[in-house]
Amino acid sequence: MDGGGDKVMKKVGSSPSKSIGDRSPQHEKTGNQQICDGFTVRAMMKNTVVQLEELDYLYCLPLFFEGLCEMTFPCDFFARQGIHDMLEHGGNKVIPVIPRLITPIKNALSLRNRQVICITLKVLQHLVGTVGEALVPYYQQILPVLNIFKNMNVNSGDGIDYSQQKRENIGDLIQETLEAFERYGGETACRRIKLMIPTYQSCITY
Repeated sequence: MDGGGDKVMKKVGSSPSKSIGDRSPQHEKTGNQQICDGFTVRAMMKNTVVQLEELDYLYCLPLFFEGLCEMTFPCDFFARQGIHDMLEHGGNKVIPVIPRLITPIKNALSLRNRQVICITLKVLQHLVGTVGEALVPYYQQILPVLNIFKNMNVNSGDGIDYSQQKRENIGDLIQETLEAFERYGGETACRRIKLMIPTYQSCITY
């Protein structure tokens, strides 16, 4: 994605509704720690607590998800780290952003690049673990793409699949993702999954 990483890195700190860099003061001290905004130079300093909760999630989180298509360092790293950090600290702020995340997710999976697929699957697991049942209405858009890659288990040829050690086996990651979708998706999750992926077997024992 030409220029996508630059867009993420340049725009994430410049939301049109509330520019991070324009806030005053930009940081304050608490004891021996500095509290500052995310994605600033001070955020990388020692004894710094980053206020990710203060970011504009509707603006910033979709930008990071667009960066899932990145395959070159450091853009790919910033996109992944930004997503996981914002999901970790976002709480209910993530839920209103979900509709803006579906297209970037589908775009990343549609690249059919093994590394991008694995990264995106891990992001999906974190996402559903964060928003729970709020993601269920979007299963119908996400699951058909996963079904394409469901049986992609890669073996090295010597009887050992070394990719499993790094959680990079696409088939296994998809199974993990589907199980996370069921666990966090509530009572209707399994039925919705099976509508899109009929071969799926429930991971929950009733």
